Amino acid sequence: MTELATMEFHPQPQAGEARPWAFPAPGRGTLGNGLTVLRCHRPGQRVVAVEVLVDAPLEAEPAGLDGVATIMARAFSEGTDKHSAEEFAAELERCGATLDAHADHPCVRLSLEVPVSRLPKALGLLADALRAPAFSESEIERLVRNRLDEIPHETANPSRRSAKELYKELFPASSRMSRPRQGTEETVAKIDAAAVRAFYEGHVRPATATAVVVGDLTGVDLDALLGETLGAWTGSPAEPRPMPPVTADDTGRVVIVDRPGAVQTQLLIGRVGADRHDRVWAAQVLGTYCLGGTLTSRLDRVLREEKGYTYGVRAFGQVLRSAPDGTGASLLAISGSFDTPNTGPALEDLWKVLRTLAAEGLTDAERDVAVQNLVGVAPLKYETAAAVASTLADQVEQHLPDDYQATLYRQLAATGTVEATAAAVNAFPVDRLVTVLVGDAAAIEEPVRALGIGEVSVVPAE
Repeated sequence: MTELATMEFHPQPQAGEARPWAFPAPGRGTLGNGLTVLRCHRPGQRVVAVEVLVDAPLEAEPAGLDGVATIMARAFSEGTDKHSAEEFAAELERCGATLDAHADHPCVRLSLEVPVSRLPKALGLLADALRAPAFSESEIERLVRNRLDEIPHETANPSRRSAKELYKELFPASSRMSRPRQGTEETVAKIDAAAVRAFYEGHVRPATATAVVVGDLTGVDLDALLGETLGAWTGSPAEPRPMPPVTADDTGRVVIVDRPGAVQTQLLIGRVGADRHDRVWAAQVLGTYCLGGTLTSRLDRVLREEKGYTYGVRAFGQVLRSAPDGTGASLLAISGSFDTPNTGPALEDLWKVLRTLAAEGLTDAERDVAVQNLVGVAPLKYETAAAVASTLADQVEQHLPDDYQATLYRQLAATGTVEATAAAVNAFPVDRLVTVLVGDAAAIEEPVRALGIGEVSVVPAE
């Protein structure tokens, strides 16, 4: 009888002792040209992330030129006084760097990532883009054509179409927030190089901009490097642009965007709520996460697991514009999609979930899971320099203190079940929700009307 060989296993790895973690605190300073700088040394993160925030909000776009901020942002990487568009792209590639830019309601943001060994060259390119962008007529015309080509695709996308309709419903027509961030076909078609140059000259200057630099800065003389690059950017002094308060109408109602023959219905429910300066924010984040923040949340448990109506439903809060004087706001929303025949039943059960939440509240188990998911995994979320830089930039954009994120995690951990419940119920009151449905109106209108969740109107898909 053959004797079986004895297998020897390596010892099972044991978890090490947990180390205290907090969101990193940045250093803060100002260059000679007025540019504010936040820096954060992150040992081991050899890909450095740089975020530059420029005080050029969408509200500042000239009447009839919605989208000019987006075209300007895209044009920053399309050539400078030193390099053509092709040369600029080639120089970035030689650095192993990526440069992106986008415009949103609070500001225009440029994002750079580059190996620390190539940081001097990449910062020089970024500085050139901000200091002396070419804005050539041919490149602007190309960017305008590209944007015009994108719009029909966005209109055909049910998720994008529902967002467009929700913002139009929530905000007054006079508000920039009621209109698409990147402009419409009518407004984008009017944009030319002169309009982009005028917007740049009116709003892009170092005195009202902030740069965030995060990564392993060992051996880097960042002060000298910034002085030689972003410090060479000049512009007139100016105060940040005052922003009007956010106003919205969240009277309970339903808008159906008709898509004849659609096999599923895209859902987006929303209203305006508190921003991050409000003391309820931490409880609102926790309660909203319990309601629909993950696969184990209450909405998913009922609508996906128990009823099989959907692949997933999410509840979330998204800051629109934040200000310490109370004029800011966030969008509180629930999104998902259902097959057409079950649209009515799914909405009915969704409202039942909201009413049950108000009547019975969250459970301690739901609260504990949410805290673990939001706070416990935070160190993993911020493993990269880009994640840290983006969050610090968000804090600057929203006029928050530098230690805000660290404070928020402590607040989340200390928030109880009762507080989270109250915040979630206040965030999603059943009679103050604007519901947008993109689907086959002939099939879903009557079932939705029968629910009595608000006045129902139907608009064409365009």
